[in-house]
Amino acid sequence: MENINKISLIMCVLLLCFISTISSAKNVEPIEINIAYLKQNIKRPPALSNVIEQAEDSGYQGALAGLADSNSTGKFLKQSFHLTFEQSDLADDILASLDNSYQLGTRLFVVDLAAETLIKADQWAQDKPVLLFNVNESSDRFRSKQCLTSVLHTVPSNAMRSDAIAQWLLNKRLTQVLVVSGERDEDSELSQSFQRSAKRFGLKLIEEKQWTFNSDLRRSAQQEVPLFTQTLKEYDVVYVADKSKDFAEYLPFNTYLPRPVVGSAGLEALSWHSVIEQWGAAQLQKRFYQQANRRMNELDFSAYLAVRSIGLAVHEQKSADSQQIANFIKSDDFALAAYKGRKLSYRAWNGQLRMPMALVQPHGLVSLSPQNGVLHPKTELDTLGFDVEETNCVSKKEIL
Repeated sequence: MENINKISLIMCVLLLCFISTISSAKNVEPIEINIAYLKQNIKRPPALSNVIEQAEDSGYQGALAGLADSNSTGKFLKQSFHLTFEQSDLADDILASLDNSYQLGTRLFVVDLAAETLIKADQWAQDKPVLLFNVNESSDRFRSKQCLTSVLHTVPSNAMRSDAIAQWLLNKRLTQVLVVSGERDEDSELSQSFQRSAKRFGLKLIEEKQWTFNSDLRRSAQQEVPLFTQTLKEYDVVYVADKSKDFAEYLPFNTYLPRPVVGSAGLEALSWHSVIEQWGAAQLQKRFYQQANRRMNELDFSAYLAVRSIGLAVHEQKSADSQQIANFIKSDDFALAAYKGRKLSYRAWNGQLRMPMALVQPHGLVSLSPQNGVLHPKTELDTLGFDVEETNCVSKKEIL
């Protein structure tokens, strides 16, 4: 009997809270938030091997999922979120769309742009009450040297991925590493990022090799890969830097020494993958599949985080003022629940979203970084990527 009375009391309290929320919402002025999604279509050189094509609507579908979740909460608070989408091959068209959307009143932008276009977009944003969310450009230079003052990054940096892998290698005592890199600049950036991580966590690079073959690996991988990965010194693991996945997928199980492959193939460090199901992620995966008729990928998740960051800020601040929204998102009070087991926040010194990284093989979750035992004076999430002491961003002085 006593338990029944307690349950009844709890139900009454919850009902009163719900009625109070609905009642207070009736007195709130409606808020409308317009978000523009701008995508630059980047032509990729033809791959030397068959690779899995990324869905053309990647990113946009993630933004729509974020919009649905924001409106789900927003309808009780008289807040409505709207999303427009534009894409172009040309940087000038993208910049014109930015300015046109701004003239029409939009202040919040989700952008999927090439590196140089992102720089120009940030320059355009100077002295304007706007906020840009970068969802696809992972270059380390935008987090360490050439920081963008009007941009927040929901996509992990190359350094975050490399640090996540390096921590796991150290934890498994796989410290002797053979590095294999492609010929493209993007591959060189990945390789340099891993070299930084190796030094940071005490790994030894026994040799570095560049993949220069242009043959059809579907027919010759069993012959060429073992010869290429033969070295004078033994290695514990092979790190491969091949962003376009030209050749990386042919390294696992074909190396001269039977060793694990990490980086762009084998074990990868990702912000999102379909095998992530903990912390309520299974529900997000299901909702997304019902919406898009495909699985959510990293670009979708980055765009989802951008829209949800805006949604949370509007929910909390109860304001459509873009400057107030931006200030809250960048503050220590911001904490985004995003199915990662930790609340996420942005680094004040370079705008990078802190997050755990999933270490996955093609069909399974292996581990999460930061690894257990990795310590940091403030948050272990700052052991992934550039900490405040490692960046030349102008806003660093404000943190210190």
